[in-house]
Amino acid sequence: MSIKMEAVTKKYGKDYALKNVSISFEKGRIYGLIGPNGSGKSTALKLITGLAFPDEGSVSFNNQTVSRKTSDSIAYLTELDMFYETFTVQETIDYVASQFTDFNHEKATLLLKEMKLDTTKKVKTLSKGNRGRLKLVTTLARDAEVILLDEPFSGLDPLVRDSIVKSLLRYLDFDHQILLIATHEINEIEPLLDEAIAIYYGDIIGQEKVEELREEQGLSVLEWFKQLVEKFEGENK
Repeated sequence: MSIKMEAVTKKYGKDYALKNVSISFEKGRIYGLIGPNGSGKSTALKLITGLAFPDEGSVSFNNQTVSRKTSDSIAYLTELDMFYETFTVQETIDYVASQFTDFNHEKATLLLKEMKLDTTKKVKTLSKGNRGRLKLVTTLARDAEVILLDEPFSGLDPLVRDSIVKSLLRYLDFDHQILLIATHEINEIEPLLDEAIAIYYGDIIGQEKVEELREEQGLSVLEWFKQLVEKFEGENK
């Protein structure tokens, strides 16, 4: 199982979101797509899900060109909050379950308990932290081949972030799934990552195995990213 982006360029008007990007993702690995806000992370995820299409190049999933049907095999946590405000937590779970055949009710029940979510509460009464927890439940409860998380820690307090990290490790099937996390909060996800991919305003400026960064270069992912940006900006003045 794999995802491939080959020579992908995507523009919005005259502005480049991605510039000639080629990258691939294989099952059994956790990838971090890291970069500042506006660097093209969300666009890359939308291209993988089939919610957007490249202007140039190609995006494929299991050697098939990505289309709208791709979402059947991909669980995507968007950075946007798209719940129905009048639904309860349980009604939200039931609605998502009705949309995807791979939704695992048993897993959802376990996640709801772990996230300490009251299933009778209406979505409109939930705090930002609990809305973030609910988004994660609806995503991780699917037995999808690919899990895409767009800024999963945005605006959440440290305790919530910690519970999210633990849930990711507990409920992923590393033999059969790809996990790709897009975030600008690099320190939060470093302990999770097998590989880090640095994106900087549309350009992929580096990719490294995190263990090799630590052991061979003595660098954290954040230190590595800062070095890449400094070098990239120096070469493109």
